[in-house]
Amino acid sequence: MANKTSNIYQRYLRPEVVSRLGRLDLIARMVVEGFIIGLHRSPYHGFSVEFAQHRQYMPGDDTKYLDWKVFGKTERFYIKEFEEETNLKCYILLDTSASMSYHSREITKLQYATYLSAALSYLMLNQQDAVGLVVFDQKIRKYLPPKAVKSYLKQLLLTLHVSKGSRRTDISATFHEMADRIKRRGLIIVISDLFDDFSKILSGLKHFRHNKHEVIVFHILDPLERKFDFHGDVVFEDMETGDQIVTQPAHIKKEYQREFGRVIKQFQRECRENQIHYVLMDTGESFEKALFEYLVKRKRIG
Repeated sequence: MANKTSNIYQRYLRPEVVSRLGRLDLIARMVVEGFIIGLHRSPYHGFSVEFAQHRQYMPGDDTKYLDWKVFGKTERFYIKEFEEETNLKCYILLDTSASMSYHSREITKLQYATYLSAALSYLMLNQQDAVGLVVFDQKIRKYLPPKAVKSYLKQLLLTLHVSKGSRRTDISATFHEMADRIKRRGLIIVISDLFDDFSKILSGLKHFRHNKHEVIVFHILDPLERKFDFHGDVVFEDMETGDQIVTQPAHIKKEYQREFGRVIKQFQRECRENQIHYVLMDTGESFEKALFEYLVKRKRIG
C-alpha cells in the first residue's frame, strides 16, 4: 500500500503530468508531497523535511507565546514562531523574458520555471523560511519581499500565474539591482535559461557572493536546445529580437553541440570557483532533482 501511494504521488514530480492540473496551488502541493514521500529512497536516504510550526520552549522565552493547544495534546511546551524568527530569507529570481516561452515539449521553459518556483515557495514556507519573489526580463517587473507566513503563498502564486514571457533579457541589471537592495544575508535562487552575455551574468552573480549571499542557479533549457536534434531546412527565429536565419541543422549540429558544451562547462567552472551552486536542467526532467539540490544547499547553510 505504501509503495502504491508513493508511486501515485511521485508521478506529480513529472512536469508533463502537473501541467494538466491547471491550478498552481495544487501543482505546488502535489510536487512537494511527491518529493517528500520519495526522500526515503536512494539517493535521498538520510534527508528529511520538517515543517516546523513551533519550537520547543527554552528558559527565558516569553510565556505569552506558549501554545496551550499543543500542550494539551502533547503535555510539552512549545513556542509559536513568527516571521521575525525565521531561519532564512530566500529570494527567487524568475526570468520571464521572451526566450523563456520556447518549447518543443508539452510545456515551455517559463511554465517549468513557474512550477518549480511555486514548489520551492511551498516547501520553504512550510519550513518557516521567508520567501520573496523577483520577476524580471529587461528589468524588474514585480518584487515581493520575503515573508515567512503561510498565507503569503497565495500572493506569490498569483504573481507567478500572471507572469508572461514577452520582452528581451537583461539579467545582470536585475542581479546588480537586487544585490544592492538586499541588505541581510540570504539565499538567492536564480531560475533562468541564462540567454544573455556570459560575463555580465557572472558579474551579477559575483555581486551576490561579494555581499555574502548563498546562490543557487537553476539553468533551465528545452531538450532541443541541448541536443539540437532538428531535421531538414529549419527557420530559426530569435524570440526576443525577431531576427531569422534559415539553415540545415545537420550541417552545424556538431559545432553547435561543441560550443554549447563549452558554454556549459564555463558556467560550471566559474560557478564552482565562486562557490555558486549551479544546476543544469531541462523541461523534461523531474522536479525531484531541483528540489533535492535545494535541500542539499539548505542543509549546508544550516
